[in-house]
Amino acid sequence: MSELPVRMIVNGESRRGVVEPRKTLADFLREDCALTGTHLGCEHGVCGACTVLVDDVAVRSCLLFAVQADGARVTTVEGLAEPGTLSPVQEAFRAEHGLQCGFCTPGFVVSVHAFLAANPRPSVTEIREALSGNLCRCTGYQGIIRAVERAAATMAGDQPS
Repeated sequence: MSELPVRMIVNGESRRGVVEPRKTLADFLREDCALTGTHLGCEHGVCGACTVLVDDVAVRSCLLFAVQADGARVTTVEGLAEPGTLSPVQEAFRAEHGLQCGFCTPGFVVSVHAFLAANPRPSVTEIREALSGNLCRCTGYQGIIRAVERAAATMAGDQPS
């Protein structure tokens, strides 16, 4: 199988590679870019652990081939905040105990980032619906829901409750 060149902006940095057409974006990010915050869970697009932003849209990187992201801007969980700092969403997950084992957390954080960009003042019902594409086997989701509420309040300039 012949390899194809790819180039993309990943977390603000230009990245180039040569990949087999069947290599997923998740594998490119983990193997070629050494960005291991993108986790692989089900590899069928069901669990959401591999969620990244491609041109500011949340996508399952296990379902997208690296060649399909050629020329795109990709943001992983590592690119949501400056090194050594936390984004408001990451800080809210920390403050509200929105994680337990942490395996699903990067996918949730990236998904929530995209959700709050599109819906900065969501209702609990909207939050629950937005989170329905990500699976967590540890937390029971209550801390995650509170984290989304806190992040939304913080990002809107309100005092989190």
